[in-house]
Amino acid sequence: MLAVAALVLVTAFGLASPAFEPGQTIPVEYTCDGLDVSPALRWTTPPRGTKSFALIMDDPDAPGGTFTHWLAWNISPKARGLRRGAHPPREGATSFSRVGYGGPCPPSGTPHRYFFKLYALRTPLALPAGSGRPALEKAMKGKVLKRVSLVGLYGR
Repeated sequence: MLAVAALVLVTAFGLASPAFEPGQTIPVEYTCDGLDVSPALRWTTPPRGTKSFALIMDDPDAPGGTFTHWLAWNISPKARGLRRGAHPPREGATSFSRVGYGGPCPPSGTPHRYFFKLYALRTPLALPAGSGRPALEKAMKGKVLKRVSLVGLYGR
């Protein structure tokens, strides 16, 4: 009896940016010292059952505690990235007290770490644009299939 083996290629869900390598410096154009536009992001095939994506960008090294730089959700499950300067379908209020992307803007000293966290969700979120991080995290509770992250550095 002959056994037949099938080769199945599985791509892990991952997140990257063409603007910077993981763990490396985020270029000035994506910070408050430059154009303050979001970098392009790319991700690989998400887990089966993904119905939307959410994104949180934050700085856990901020002097006053974790600082939220970007909140976005209800990104299409067919998307495999966001272009430079993107404005996803729903964006939330950041620690800058405004809606949309706010780039790295640390005080002088040691470079800070900036985490881009992408969540594959089992459903779109019934959350209005302009909502804050606590509301987004509450809406995502129990709906996350998988989370991937990308870390960049920036200092002055």
